[in-house]
Amino acid sequence: MAPSVQEIVPEVPSVNPAKLIAIAKEDAPAIIEKEFKQDTPRVKRQIEVAGGKTDAKYPQYLPTWNHGQKYPPWKPFEHVEHGKGADPTFKDLLKEGSKIQKLTPTIGSEVTGVQLSKLSLAGKDQLALLVAQRKVVAFRDQDLADLPPQEALDFGGYFGRHHIHPTSGSPEDFPELHIVHRGGGTSSEFDALLAGRNSSASWHSDVSYELQPPGTTFLYIFDTPEVGGDTLFANQVEAYNRLSEPLKERLHGLKAVHSGFEQAQFSRDRDGVVRREPVKHEHPIVRTHPATGEKALFINQGFTRSIVGLKKEESDALLGFLYNHISSSSSSSSSSSSSSSRTFELSSSPPSQFCCDRKTIHLPAIPSSQLIHLSLRSTLSKRFLVNSKL
Repeated sequence: MAPSVQEIVPEVPSVNPAKLIAIAKEDAPAIIEKEFKQDTPRVKRQIEVAGGKTDAKYPQYLPTWNHGQKYPPWKPFEHVEHGKGADPTFKDLLKEGSKIQKLTPTIGSEVTGVQLSKLSLAGKDQLALLVAQRKVVAFRDQDLADLPPQEALDFGGYFGRHHIHPTSGSPEDFPELHIVHRGGGTSSEFDALLAGRNSSASWHSDVSYELQPPGTTFLYIFDTPEVGGDTLFANQVEAYNRLSEPLKERLHGLKAVHSGFEQAQFSRDRDGVVRREPVKHEHPIVRTHPATGEKALFINQGFTRSIVGLKKEESDALLGFLYNHISSSSSSSSSSSSSSSRTFELSSSPPSQFCCDRKTIHLPAIPSSQLIHLSLRSTLSKRFLVNSKL
């Protein structure tokens, strides 16, 4: 069947392509950040350089920050959950020669012998169901790096409407693709973000402040440093399940405020882009997954600001407890540990593609100052969130 998404796509201002020319220093591999100007817009680009020449394995995916990209507010749209009603035998996804291995009892699986770019429509529906059940699924030896950015968009677009991140870098002409990129020997947004923190592990759920927050993220690993670059995932279904029944009952019906204003200001302070004016929205603290029926916590330190109806001290105390509860087992990644069903660490070895159910997981990056790494995130927005009932 064809993609079952009814949507209203915001109009995008037409932009004349900039002629981008960089003179690289005779230097060790690094990132040179330059500003390129024409009448409009202003484009900031990161370039990998070595030996005086542009040296990028995947130049078509290098990030740019185009100050001329401005978008109107998101408008509501209808979304259909492709995993709901898909064949649970996964016969069109896991064919002969493929192999799937569970990494922990309740979250994380690794698949080999499947090429996602070649899936049929039935296979894609079954992929949506598998990701809903396992929360994070790593597919190894994928070919996305060899495909043009438009094909990455076409693949992800089957599962929902693409989200355009308001502040992140993206390949030129493809703002729907979120690029995570860092070069050795240079400062980056990660350094600025972590400068005032003792811990680099900041659990979050990306852009949860949107009216219809992300439901699925496809994370493709192009290149990684020698050390670091792996990703932790926290299972919000298990975090909810381990709460006491009285606390579960208290949380049902409560909503929290999620805000994007701080992220936008952080970008403006560093002359970054803000493609869309920031918003804040209220979302239920407990949500129900539309495909599996599982209940999960939906709050995060990155964007949740307060609980509606509670006084500040009450809100801070309850959110503080929940944040600590979510991250308390983050030091364990062994499948034999009692906490492994809540969090685990996944190796980001390229060329891998992680399919992540953002309705039920949190993640922090594990930064590294080693060499260059490049990854791509394609995030799909989902339905409105409604209160979950016991």
